[in-house]
Formats: sequence, structure tokens, C-alpha cells
Amino acid sequence: MSFEWPQALWLLLAVPGLVALYLWLQRRRKKSALRFGSLAVVREAMVASPGWRRHVPPVLLLLAITALIVAAARPGARVTLPSDHRTIVLAIDVSLSMRANDIEPTRIAAAQAAAKTFVGSQPSDVRIALVSFAGSAAIVQAPTRNREELAEAIDRLELQRHTATGTGILTSLATIFPEQASELTAANVPGGIPRMVDQQAGRSLDAKPAPEKPAFTPVPAGSNRSAAIILLTDGRRTTGPDPIDAARMAAERGVRIYTVGFGTAEGASVSFDGWSIFMRFDEEALKAIADLTQASYFHAKSAEDLGKVYESLNAQYVFERTHTEVSALFAAVAALLTIAAAALSVLWFQRIA
Repeated sequence: MSFEWPQALWLLLAVPGLVALYLWLQRRRKKSALRFGSLAVVREAMVASPGWRRHVPPVLLLLAITALIVAAARPGARVTLPSDHRTIVLAIDVSLSMRANDIEPTRIAAAQAAAKTFVGSQPSDVRIALVSFAGSAAIVQAPTRNREELAEAIDRLELQRHTATGTGILTSLATIFPEQASELTAANVPGGIPRMVDQQAGRSLDAKPAPEKPAFTPVPAGSNRSAAIILLTDGRRTTGPDPIDAARMAAERGVRIYTVGFGTAEGASVSFDGWSIFMRFDEEALKAIADLTQASYFHAKSAEDLGKVYESLNAQYVFERTHTEVSALFAAVAALLTIAAAALSVLWFQRIA
């Protein structure tokens, strides 16, 4: 815990003085009791004495004063709070190399099981979408809070040829920003640069000009707190736009891309129609994608590793450790203690003292 105004904590030195003052007053009260002229009166006073209860309201009041002093110092602490993230896009590589069984039972089966576990662990208010990519990409499930639909969509994943990682990223962005789908689609070519098209060419003289779209304004990388992409792949890009260019477009929109390299770094061979396909993922590219978007890269060598990666992503995505001023909390505690002290004093002694 840290304090914005630590000098206010010097006031805590007054607390021992208040304790000493209270003890002195209690001692004087006892001496006053000895001045009774009749022993019967003293005995009656002792029977009527509230005992330990008379100390409770002053102790509560002292704790309230202490809490107020701490609140005045403006304390801050790193606390775990629900983040503002509300949409997750799972972008899963479904290239043929996912048939490899170096991860039991197969890479794709392990990825599906881990993805369904991750989906089931998300809060009910988080929307999740599923994008699959190989030589092309498709939105298998639009953003939804229905976990059963998501599980069914994950089970429907089918393997295809090639690996277009950049296409997977752009399709994920189009899922988050459907109003920018045309621009993102235009970028879905090798080189990743949208072509400018003359929208007015061939327009009828009687037709009204199309309303101009507001110009896109880039935002700082990682600043979008309402969406993120989790990209899982086991192969390097073989077609489609450069994933680094696609990652830059995500960074300009503030969307973080958490990348997961799935499988051994050496790669694996997969037989298909009499051909042997050898693929390995591009770890450097995945790290660069995560760095560009202010996110993190993970390497999962096994189904167990992949499950741990999703657990870590769940902790990073749903909850964030944030430094927050908690002076209001101490002030609230002080108010409650003061109210409790007053209530008990009235209840027990019919007075506020």
C-alpha cells in the first residue's frame, strides 16, 4: 500500500495519547466512586455497572478516528478488479497440420477442448466470437453470450489447406468492428494495404452523392478496453496478407492480440492424400504481433500447456491488477464505526458518550 499524502500519517501519533487520556479518565472515575458515604450505595453502583460494555463505544470511536487519519493520507493499493473487456474473439488455426498427433489425441482436439474450457470459465456478461482460419477465414460464431452455441461452434471446426494468419486477424477485427468490414476486407490481400477506389466514378447526375464516412482515427495500441483477440496457430503463414501488417491495423484500433504458438517449435509432419506436410509456427512473428498490440505471447507444447495458457489468459483478460486509491473505503469504515459506537451507546446507556 502507498500513500499520496504520507505526512498525514503523523496524526496517528495522537492515537496513543487518546488511549492514555481515556485510561486516565477511567482511573479518575474509579477514585470518584470511593467517595460514596454509604457502602450500600457503592454496592448498588457496582451491580448497575455496565462492565466491559462501557469500553466498546470508545474503542469503536478510536478505530474510526484511526481510519479517518489513514483516509486523509490518501492510501492506494493494487487490487483485483473486473476489467472493462467485454468481447473476446477466439481465432483458431484450422490448417491441416492441426491433425498432427504429437499432442494427444490430436492438436485440433486438444485445442477444441481447451477452448471450450476457456469459454465456460468466462463471466456471463462477456461476449465471445469464434473465427477459424486456414487458406481463408470465416466467422464460425458471431459474438454471443450463449455458451452452448459457442461449444457447438467449436465442435464444428473443420480442417483446410494453407495458413493465412493475417486473414484470421483481419476477419477477427471485422467481427469486432462490423462497420469497418469493407475497409478490412480491402486489406485482405498480400501487402495488406487497402486500395483507394473512386466511389463517384459512373455516378448518375441525378443521384445524390453518397454520404462520406467519418475518417478513421488511430488510437494508442492496447487502449481499446472493450475487446481483444486470442490467436492460436500451429503453423507459419503460407498465404494471405502479412500478419504483421494486420497486427498494425489491430494496434491502430487499440485491440490487443494475445498470440499462442501451439505445438513443438521444431514442427511436425502430417500425411494427407499421400502427401507428407511439414509445418512449424513462426514464433518470432507471433511475438511481434503480441508486442505491436501491447499483449502477450504464449507457447503451448502440449494439451496441458494449452490449458494453462487459457487459464493465464482468463486471469489477464477478465481481471486486472490495478493501482487504485482506497481512501473512500477507509472513510466508509470510519463512518460505520462511528454509527456503531453511537448506536451501542444509545442502546446500552441511553446517551451518546
